[in-house]
Amino acid sequence: MAGIFESIISVMKENLDGEPKPPLHVGEVMALWTLYTMYEEAKSFYGVFLNITTDLQLKHSVETAKKDTEKAVNLLKEFLKAEGVPLPNAGQQDKPDSNPSAVPPGVRFTDDEIANFIGVKTAAYISMMAAAIAQSIRTDVAAIFASHMMEVIKYDAALKSMMIKKGWLKVPPYYLPTGSPRPGS
Repeated sequence: MAGIFESIISVMKENLDGEPKPPLHVGEVMALWTLYTMYEEAKSFYGVFLNITTDLQLKHSVETAKKDTEKAVNLLKEFLKAEGVPLPNAGQQDKPDSNPSAVPPGVRFTDDEIANFIGVKTAAYISMMAAAIAQSIRTDVAAIFASHMMEVIKYDAALKSMMIKKGWLKVPPYYLPTGSPRPGS
């Protein structure tokens, strides 16, 4: 799967040479600005989750998400500034480290809730970035979204695998048309 995306991104980047760069259109700006805001929001949640979970696999997954998100925020920030787009007031600060056992049970997320929160967030990123690619006129903007989307898909595949192994993945009810064989029968 990654090979397909890498090929697409490579073709996009080849087409960047000599391509005129008109100003960003409002859809491109809104998509970039929204993704930047979503990533900034996620960084705060990752800090909270790292202070709550004691599951080593989940902790590693959250640390990876946080590191990847910080890298993406910096790239988007540089691009938006270079294009003259004002950045949103993210106002997010790193959360201080705390002892997971000191977090009261009434406000503590379970490991299952943390994993599913991140899973839903990655699904939202992927959907949003796919739409942004389709709406982008500038190839460099589409390449930014395609590159970010590839990274999120790779991360999400590992997250989903972990969630399945731990029994955390939320699966909607199966659709079984009338007359079709039932599982286990």
